[in-house]
Amino acid sequence: MITKEATVAAPAPARTAPEPPRPAPRRRAWDEAPRWQIYLPLGIYLVFTLIPFYWILLFALRPAGSTSLVPWPMTGAHFEKVWTDRGFATFFYNSVLVGVATLLMTTLVALAGGYALARFDFKVKRTFMLTLLCSQFVPGALLLVPLFEIFAELQMINSLVSVMIAETVFQLPLSMILISNFIKNVPYSLEEAAWVDGCDRFRAFRVVVLPLLRPGLIAVGSFAFVHSWNHFLFALMFLNNQEKQTIPVGLNTLMSADSVDLGALAAGGIIAAVPVVIVFAFIQKWLITGFSAGAVKG
Repeated sequence: MITKEATVAAPAPARTAPEPPRPAPRRRAWDEAPRWQIYLPLGIYLVFTLIPFYWILLFALRPAGSTSLVPWPMTGAHFEKVWTDRGFATFFYNSVLVGVATLLMTTLVALAGGYALARFDFKVKRTFMLTLLCSQFVPGALLLVPLFEIFAELQMINSLVSVMIAETVFQLPLSMILISNFIKNVPYSLEEAAWVDGCDRFRAFRVVVLPLLRPGLIAVGSFAFVHSWNHFLFALMFLNNQEKQTIPVGLNTLMSADSVDLGALAAGGIIAAVPVVIVFAFIQKWLITGFSAGAVKG
């Protein structure tokens, strides 16, 4: 009897799950546009931005009476004239004092007020915040008369302290709003954890919260410094002695009703602009981070 051997079928290969389809790369508007449509407007904007700076450098570096469009041969006579003969060394020193003092006072007061607004609730909190916002619509010229009367009663006219206080008062509303919004982005649980570990409120703020506020403090401090460095009205009204004047008022002395020394004025403008440019070059990253974080409510 002939038997047929049973054949065993080979097991079918295991099926693998198909890979999910990958999302198509997101196309952006500037990827679709030709490059020249992007770089051409940016180049035109850059040219119109840099031309005034080149014009200032041209007048400051070329000799007096020259009409050349290239500052060659270059001269430093205009810088020497404004620095020594026109007293810009004193103006520069006074501006540094006012700027640094305004930076410190604005940062400290705004830090205390911003913490109170961010961490405490009180009945008139919304009204107080609205008042701070509305104060930004008041121009600084309207504060001249009342501030002058106050400083005259306190015998602070012709003193740099009066300018420091006026600049601080003018900068405080916006600085407090920025600092309070930045503190709201710091989790409250971090302070509570520090309290559990034995820290009081001040030490918890100094150890836990304050290091996280560095970008916001740099943004507020730099804004206060630059504004006080460039502000003209307060120094003009509260300071009568030329030895007490700041750089903006010193630049005004280079212009008269009959003539304007363009070379000296351009050199003085460069002296006034260089410190601000250096400051922004070093704090640019912190400045952008601080303003973007402080502008968003936590």
